[in-house]
This record gives sequence, structure tokens and C-alpha cells, in this order.
Amino acid sequence: MTRTQTGPQTVRLSRDLPGTPPAPPVRIVHLGLGNFHRAHQAWYTAHASDAADWGIAAFTGRRPDAAVRLAHQDGLYTLLVRGADGDHAEVIGSLAQVHPSTDHDTYLDLLRRRETAIVTITATEAAYLRTGDGHLDVDRSDVVADLQALRTDVTAPVTTLPGRLVAGLAARREAGAGPVTVLSCDNLAHNGAVTATVVLELAELLDSALHAWIGAEVDFADSMVDRITPATTEEVLATVTALTGTTDEAPVPTEPFSEWVVSGRFPAGRPAWESAGVTFVDDVTPYERRKLWLLNGSHSLLAYAASVRGHRTIADAVADPECRGWVEEFWDEACRHLDLPAEELTAYRAALLERYANPGVRHLLAQIAAGGSLKLPLRIVPALLAERAAGRSPVGCATAIAAWVLHLRGVGAPVDDPAADRAEHAAAQGVPDVLDLLHPGLGEDRELVELVASRLAALTPTD
Repeated sequence: MTRTQTGPQTVRLSRDLPGTPPAPPVRIVHLGLGNFHRAHQAWYTAHASDAADWGIAAFTGRRPDAAVRLAHQDGLYTLLVRGADGDHAEVIGSLAQVHPSTDHDTYLDLLRRRETAIVTITATEAAYLRTGDGHLDVDRSDVVADLQALRTDVTAPVTTLPGRLVAGLAARREAGAGPVTVLSCDNLAHNGAVTATVVLELAELLDSALHAWIGAEVDFADSMVDRITPATTEEVLATVTALTGTTDEAPVPTEPFSEWVVSGRFPAGRPAWESAGVTFVDDVTPYERRKLWLLNGSHSLLAYAASVRGHRTIADAVADPECRGWVEEFWDEACRHLDLPAEELTAYRAALLERYANPGVRHLLAQIAAGGSLKLPLRIVPALLAERAAGRSPVGCATAIAAWVLHLRGVGAPVDDPAADRAEHAAAQGVPDVLDLLHPGLGEDRELVELVASRLAALTPTD
């Protein structure tokens, strides 16, 4: 791409600019070309000691916008790290190719290549299309449509995440390209096992031989990911231009902190991610619980409870002593059930409060509030169940649920949830119905119902 003059003193970001990295050869395929992937996995890959050997071909979800913007820039983008000491801009070059999800033939071709070693995913919790008991929801119309399409032609376009993974793995098996790792980077407990379940169940319905091949040749790795990454705003665009002198259509704002913990075999190889700070372990469970419960759980609590008090961002919310007290109360409950040293948990909590207070990262509560029906069962309910099993009254957990009820009733952040109709109906019916929605049978716990109801009354605005 030639340089494009975009103003009197700026040029468009491209690989023609001095100092920008060349596109590395594609060895990773990524599904979900959002801000988080570009602040996290793409950043780690760009910082690996062997980054020149590991390029990423990234595909969007349902919307092609990110691929269109990044294609204008040869896959390059600016990562804007916003810390207490100011903003720091870095051009990331690990995205060698960017494609809309509709570019299905290219996706299949990449999976047919032996040099493709890893498929990574950032698609949100909702994309795995699971039933309440954790299995693939085979009655969903989009799952049914994908299965019918694949039965007719295994190379036919599909729309769901399980369908795309099965189609890609079928293409790899047919090409004899060997083993591959599928690595979920979504905020799901045991995300590798979750991915394996939905993929294998769809494959079994499609082709028993494919099911057997996936079971033998595909490594479903686990990971815990952590980096607060807000949405890109006009202010971010302007700041990047001012700092760099280039026009970037797809910059990503993020915080200085980042963590990635991974467990997997990687039979076809992987980047030297450990050289960029990735921690490899045998079991990510203690780390993913720590992150899901303490960071994500408190985020959800603040998204609902702090927005009721008129706050818009995490930084605003944690500056409110009342909101901060709710967070500490919830953390006390959750930490009793985390299998990590107490001093490590104390340090992690202190680091979270520092991260939350970062004025440079405007993480909107409304953004975090989306999809509560999927998030709360992972972020709040486990600690609640553990506290009830120990005979305690989890006031912090109850505060989060009560605030979610208010949210569903139209108070605070707007509702954006794939199960909005069902959740709003439950909230209108009352606390027992909401608890049963989050965890079947929980609405029969009369003491818990009364606790959530009391927190609901305390949180409800009086004017």
C-alpha cells in the first residue's frame, strides 16, 4: 500500500512507513477481530522473541467493520497504552491478514495448511451456544442451519462459532495437514473444555470419523486472559494522531497491565510467548477463578450498582466509597474460596484497585453491563453458592444480583442481553425467578431470597 496523505501533517498508517514491521508468515488463525484480541494475544505475539515467524490471519465475527478498517492499513494498528504517567503509542504488526467472517474459503484454505499451528478465539461467552447444562444447544435455529449446510457440503459457509471451528477442522483433516491447537481466550471457566464440548458434539452429529479425528488430533488448550480494554472513541483516534503523526482508523486503547496464563500441548508448535511474559502452567483453574471472580465479578457488580448511582466508568465508580465498599465486601466472600495464597490475593486486590482508578482508561459501565444473563452465572454465582454451602449470607454477591434486577427493570445502564426478554420477565416476577434464572433451584433458598430482596430495597433510588 502506498502512503496516503490524510492531512497537512499526517499520513495513513501502512507497512510502507519507515520503522513499521513487515507482515510475518501466517501460522495462527484468529476468530473474533475485536479490541481485546489486538490488545492481548496480538500484542503478546508481536512481543515474542520469534515474532517474525508468527503472523496472525484474523477474521471478524458478524460485523466486517474491523477488517475493512484494518485492511486499509495492511493489518497495522496503534496500541494506545494509557497509564498514570500518560499515553504511550506502539504500532503492532502481528496481524498479517485481516478478513471478514464471510471470507470462508480463505479461512478453510488457511486451516488446510500444515504451517497453521493454532486457532485462537475471542468471541464472548455467548458465542459457544451452550445449554444450561453446558452442552451445545442443538435446538437453536442457527446451529440447525449450520449442521444442515455442512451435511450438504462441508465447505459451505456457516455462521456460528462451533460451525466455523468444525468446518475448519474438517478441511484440515481432509487436507492431511496434521494436528492443531484450538485456544480459547474468552472469559469462561475451563474454556478449553467448553470449546472441545461444543465442537465435538457438533462434529459427532455431522460425521463420526471427523469426531474421532478431532478427538485424536486437536489440542483444546486452556487460557486465562486479563487486560482492561475499552472501546475506541473519537478521542482515542485524535490522541493517536497527535502522538504519532499518522492517521489510524483502528487504534486500540488499553491499560499497562496485562496477564496471560496458558495450559496446552501445542503439537504443531507455538510462538515463544513466554519471552513476552506469558505464564505456562499445568492447570489454569486457580488463575481463571481469581480473574473471573475478582476482576470480572467486581466489574459486573459495578456495572449495575454504580450505574444506579449515576456513574459512567469504572474509575468513577471505584472513587465512590460506597461502591468501593461493595466491591471489597464481594471480594472478601470470593477470596474464601480461591485456592491461592492469601498474600497473593491481597496483592491482586490492591493491583485491581490501582487499575480501576487509572484515569486514562475510560471503561464504560454500560459496555461491561451487556450480557449479564451469561456473565453473572460465571462471575458471581460460584462464590455465592460456596458461601451458602458454608452457611454464610453473601451480602456482596447479593448486592450484585440485586443491582442486576434493577438494571433489568430499567434503572442504570441500558439492557443489552441475548436473553433480555427472559431476564426482564424474571425481574418483573421477582427475586426467586431471577435466582432460578441464574442457577436452577436457587430461588427456593428463602434466606437468600430475603437477602437479595433487602439489598434490592437498599439500592433502589428513592427519588
